[in-house]
Amino acid sequence: MYYSTIIPDELFKIKEVKARMILDSRGNPTVQVRVITKGLGVGIANAPSGASTGIHEAVELRDGGRDFHGKGVSKAVSNVNNVIAEALKDMDSRNQYMIDKKMIEIDGTPNKSRLGGNAIVATSLAVAKAAAATYEQPLYMYLGGRFANLLPVPMLNIINGGVHAGNKLDFQEFMIVPAGFKSFSEALKAAVETYHELKRILKERYGPSAINVGDEGGYAPPMEKITEALDALIDAIKAAGYEPGKEIAIALDAASSQFYNKDKNVYVVEGIERSREEMIELYEKLVDEYPIISIEDPLDEEDFEGFAEITKRLGNKVLIVGDDLFTTNPGRFRKGIEAGAANAILVKVNQVGTLSETMMVIEEAKFNNYRTIISHRSGETEDTTIADIAVGLRAGLIKTGAPARGERTAKYNRLLEIEEELDRPVYPGWKAFPRIPV
Repeated sequence: MYYSTIIPDELFKIKEVKARMILDSRGNPTVQVRVITKGLGVGIANAPSGASTGIHEAVELRDGGRDFHGKGVSKAVSNVNNVIAEALKDMDSRNQYMIDKKMIEIDGTPNKSRLGGNAIVATSLAVAKAAAATYEQPLYMYLGGRFANLLPVPMLNIINGGVHAGNKLDFQEFMIVPAGFKSFSEALKAAVETYHELKRILKERYGPSAINVGDEGGYAPPMEKITEALDALIDAIKAAGYEPGKEIAIALDAASSQFYNKDKNVYVVEGIERSREEMIELYEKLVDEYPIISIEDPLDEEDFEGFAEITKRLGNKVLIVGDDLFTTNPGRFRKGIEAGAANAILVKVNQVGTLSETMMVIEEAKFNNYRTIISHRSGETEDTTIADIAVGLRAGLIKTGAPARGERTAKYNRLLEIEEELDRPVYPGWKAFPRIPV
């Protein structure tokens, strides 16, 4: 953490921790935590929630029963107010590691299931924000100090498939990546213009129902073929006046565990059963034919060997991203590093459950030359903490949905704000990827 002003230690002590229930972007309950220091620094953070969740993630604590269809969070809220609050009282809010360690010890489970990953992550983030507020600093500056000047390249999910949509697209996300620009604001402008051109194209081709949006703000048109979605992205990029592969590239989140048949050991894509080798060949073909720069979860979440093979074959051209494979879990990630599986990691704070564990994962990724992508969840709130984390920890890349729906645009708007605040903001563009186009 970065400290620029001398303030009495007493003022950083935690005075109050209070949780309540709020609603996320899917209308489901989630946990909000407010932390106040004795110096009256206030930090508020919300726990997001995923739809496509890995089996190794920190566990959300839900109430079960009839209320909210079993998705209530009164138990998690109670754990914050009656257990965590008492344990953290008078602790120094700057000591993030010890605070997170204290919550992990109280929980006592390997997956944070007793107190709830949702209770712990909201508290962890709120503590950091309260400490930053006590210093009267923005969170990104508190986390990164004078090195916090790297804006992330956005990866915008603008066509939805898989569990995020009601269509027949097997891949979960089709993203545009505006890497060929000199600033974040220019990149976002190009992405927004492409998004609106896609809306026009989809409406013309498939009718008004094609422009309904999914959980992350992307359109969910009645498509069946992967190439159909990719062609629509290319057409939208060109219609917006940009060059595919030079100014705007494409990224995929296959979320392949969703269409992997464990009993048969095959992937069922577009009605065809495919082996691991056939899936890798499919990705190689797509990368050859389209300006694809990143593929997330191309194989099943337990297939470290397969991830190593596809990384060997495509890793010099594209990012091979582990999400369900790693679940921001330090042990899983170390296993992947040893196996040579993937060359990038998707970082979701609520997957691992605390900010300090997230920071350790990012440090390990950078040490081992893995790219880091800070990511939202499909069930989000207006909380913009991940935007500050992306800049403060110099992640270089961010996934936070389409440029639509308030819980998504809030993150982009925060990044625009940060870009204006910085004296010398840096936008990495193509440098965030292994392949730099000529």
